[in-house]
Amino acid sequence: MDKNITTDIKYVGVNDHEVDLFEGQYTVPNGMAYNSYVIKDTKCAVMDTVDRHFTHEWLDNVSAALGGKAPDYLIIQHMEPDHAGSIADFMRVYPEVTIVSSAKAFTMMGQFFGDEYAERRVVVGEGDTLTLGRHTLTFVTAPMVHWPEVIVTYDSADKVLFSADGFGKFGALDVEEEWDCEARRYYIGIVGKYGAQVQRLLKKAATLDISVICPTHGPVLKENLGHYIGLYDTWSSYRPESEGVLIAYTSVYGHTKEAVELLAAKLRERRCPKVVVTDLARDDMAEAVEDAFRYGRIVLATTTYNADIFPFMRTFIDHLTERNFQNRTVALMENGTWAPQAAKTMRSMLEGSKNITFAEHTVHIKSALSQESRAEIDALADELCRDYLAQEEETANKSDMTALFKIGYGLYVVTSKSADGRDNGLIVNTVTQLTDNPYRVAVNINKSNYSHHIIKQTGVLNVNCLSVEAPFKVFENFGFQSGRTADKFAGCTPLRSANGLIFLPRYINAFLSLKVEQYVDLGTHGMFICSVTEARVISDKETMTYTYYQSNVKPRPDTKGKKGYVCKICGYVHEGELPDDFVCPLCKHGAADFEPIV
Repeated sequence: MDKNITTDIKYVGVNDHEVDLFEGQYTVPNGMAYNSYVIKDTKCAVMDTVDRHFTHEWLDNVSAALGGKAPDYLIIQHMEPDHAGSIADFMRVYPEVTIVSSAKAFTMMGQFFGDEYAERRVVVGEGDTLTLGRHTLTFVTAPMVHWPEVIVTYDSADKVLFSADGFGKFGALDVEEEWDCEARRYYIGIVGKYGAQVQRLLKKAATLDISVICPTHGPVLKENLGHYIGLYDTWSSYRPESEGVLIAYTSVYGHTKEAVELLAAKLRERRCPKVVVTDLARDDMAEAVEDAFRYGRIVLATTTYNADIFPFMRTFIDHLTERNFQNRTVALMENGTWAPQAAKTMRSMLEGSKNITFAEHTVHIKSALSQESRAEIDALADELCRDYLAQEEETANKSDMTALFKIGYGLYVVTSKSADGRDNGLIVNTVTQLTDNPYRVAVNINKSNYSHHIIKQTGVLNVNCLSVEAPFKVFENFGFQSGRTADKFAGCTPLRSANGLIFLPRYINAFLSLKVEQYVDLGTHGMFICSVTEARVISDKETMTYTYYQSNVKPRPDTKGKKGYVCKICGYVHEGELPDDFVCPLCKHGAADFEPIV
């Protein structure tokens, strides 16, 4: 790799191809990188150290990067031994250096090295700064990402974020490999429990102008930062990253394995976009845990064993629950010869997990596959793939008027396409079924919205019925920006109905394709009275109501100690008096949608 991160920032880390298990449990076939950096300025700073087995190689790298200058500061962001193991040796080589770190880190130094460096230290906390000359470093606390003493550091001169273990991955830097897979396995395995803390750090990072991310493991990130930050947002929010089903199983004599293989084949027949099968007794457990967090649906298949479940399955579920496994659909398959209770045990182990939806159908195998258990596998495959089948042009029931039952006082994404071919979408909360012979639906849209203009021109639209699974990011994307200036489908693989318009691939339980038959001018709004040209039910998930959005989805605004007004739509806080013509900078709603902070 290029050791020149910027003109003043140099890479001085090392590669470790000797390690067999990282942190004593994770296989790392391509080794590990322990990253360290030097910032050369009027004063020079070294960012973190490396594992003690590579101290001398690292000290050589530091010396070469400094070019004969002595360092002024050693900045320690994280005290885990793979990053802090060479502190004592460094301090002996450079006796004039000052250590900069958090208060908790100095306590840990005393534990690791018997010295808290009381005479040679600067304790920093949230928002503290250190000036080197041209470079000013700002410290941001990141407790439990993934130890309590962690800080990250922002260099405003070169717009570099030194992110500690954040954005790290398995693998040495002299090996070319995909970032996503090993970064995902690293994150889920090591940081996965602390999603809430990572979310808080991401919100702090969002206020910074970042051009480069320098982690303590893995490559320096300079391009497409939105991709990496987006993945971290998904992982730390415990949202599924990819469509598909993971089947995790154990099998003693092969009968459960046979059932699993049959289910996998049935899922593929039903257009499941990805089916991953893992044998928990033989495959890498960390890979299985990674996939459980990657996909939105998981099937757990095991035998009753010693009046419990097979040990590898118990270990697997323990790995999930200790990492705050949530927001998933879980299906169960059990095998037992005389007293099967594996499904009951697995369900009880997941009862404390948030937002777990258990599949309606459970597969019960009594010793070996039978006609009854094969039928249960068929039913489970139908259930898990219902929305996939509904999304496919060839397999969808396009005249399922029960889609109209999904309409209530809910929240919807209306999609449309401009005359020049640009896709658009917006959030609406007024969709009404008018008649059922013929089917007529009314949609009210504010005239100031770009979508109103498009639909007036084209006369076609889709109504996507949001389910309670929809996260706040959906409302931010479709409700807080205009499609005239923003591509609301950037990064989305579109699915299209017969009218050529997009329907959402996630977070909906039904959609309706509509053709405008009549327009009614309602002053500030326009009512489009439409016929239904296509109707599909995607899932049985509950429809997102406005009340549910307010209570469970919209972020709670931080109003503590503040005086002013808060936006009822997005939670934006405006301190001080609220002008009559005020427009929310986030969701673009006016002063009428604000309420006083009490």
